[in-house]
Amino acid sequence: MIRDATVEDGDRLRDLQTNLREPNPPLLDYAVEGPPVVLVSTASNTPVGYLVAFHDGETGYVAEITVAPTHRREGRARRLLVAAFDRLRSKGCSEIRLTVHPENGPARQLYDSLGFEEVGRENEYYEDGSEGIALGREL
Repeated sequence: MIRDATVEDGDRLRDLQTNLREPNPPLLDYAVEGPPVVLVSTASNTPVGYLVAFHDGETGYVAEITVAPTHRREGRARRLLVAAFDRLRSKGCSEIRLTVHPENGPARQLYDSLGFEEVGRENEYYEDGSEGIALGREL
């Protein structure tokens, strides 16, 4: 099930955030309590994945997406993204963007399957000095 995150989900989302290559706890705290789109994927009413997206009225930006290792390969990230597409479209966005690490093959395959295309590169985007691959698609 995909639903909006609540403040009560905060501790569990912070636990899930540790699965990210470069977690940003202040971003997640702000997002859960603030205006961005924060969606969770649940199993037995417990969040096992989440997505944080910001928008500027025209473009949505996926800032974080992760799924617990024990729940990967179940289609949860795909469902989170599709739900984000709908939510951002309803807020007037016509496109969505995100950035992926060049070594994250599984994520890249997912994004490709959803119609994302490379729109640029960000030099030294990640802490390890790697560039970020900017992807985008129309909503």
